[in-house]
Amino acid sequence: MRLDDLDPSKNVRDQGRGGGRSFGGGGGGGLGLLLSFLPMLLGRKMGCGTILLIGGAALAFLYFSGGGMQLAGDTGAGGFQSESSGANVACDTQEELFACQVLASTEQTWDKLFQQQGERYRPTTLTFYDQSGQSGCGAAQAAMGPFYCPADQGVYLDTSFFREMSTRMGAKGDFAQAYVIAHEVGHHIQNLTGVADQVRKAQGRASKAEGNALQVRMELQADCYAGVWAAQNADRMEAGDVEEGLNAAHAIGDDTLMRGAGQRPVESMFTHGSSEQRMAWLRKGLQTGNPSTCDTFAQGAV
Repeated sequence: MRLDDLDPSKNVRDQGRGGGRSFGGGGGGGLGLLLSFLPMLLGRKMGCGTILLIGGAALAFLYFSGGGMQLAGDTGAGGFQSESSGANVACDTQEELFACQVLASTEQTWDKLFQQQGERYRPTTLTFYDQSGQSGCGAAQAAMGPFYCPADQGVYLDTSFFREMSTRMGAKGDFAQAYVIAHEVGHHIQNLTGVADQVRKAQGRASKAEGNALQVRMELQADCYAGVWAAQNADRMEAGDVEEGLNAAHAIGDDTLMRGAGQRPVESMFTHGSSEQRMAWLRKGLQTGNPSTCDTFAQGAV
């Protein structure tokens, strides 16, 4: 994907190794529960990847949930507000620079789409960290993968996740990386439009299986929004980009991840959607370029 002519977004921060200061805001469902058993964690809120220990440290693996669901937190005015880096010091490596350019592209795209609806787009903040950090939803760990925190309306990313995607999951290519970031921005769109709040309230009244099903629809909508962003930037797409994105979506489907972990896929435990669902909704966004087609909550949509 050709983004090298774009100035990197200024809505970025870099916490470096170990995170920096502790932020205010609500704790995030499952953020502190990195080490546990598979049946306990599959139904919990988590980031793009979570280290799971089954039967002790001898059987550890990385569970990538691809474009992780947004972590629970206080979305009120009292939540921590991320600071922008006017000097752009956060974009000082090749991987970070690309992520900053992707973010800049999403800002341009969603600002235009919001204006078409008579609304104003408020951009998210992208925060880089190295191995561990802090968010408005609590601690951040590299094993979580990228995630969105509604408490401070920020996306959090350890760019080492991209290397894990490429080497462990076979999801290679710059567009695969861009898709992950655009997916997290999709969660920000859900937060701005009020969808995220509605789903959280519904989950509070639902059974675990019903709550998981609602979360799947959230994740698939974020996939579709990522596709919309890409379609709106079709002139920047290169040969093979669509295939890279669909391959990444397949690699991070719940059924594929469960099989890779030696587990039998159980649909009621899905929190992000099957590989086929994730590819289908990313493809829908790519084909239409219209966010109104991303209503995964419509009856029979999934």
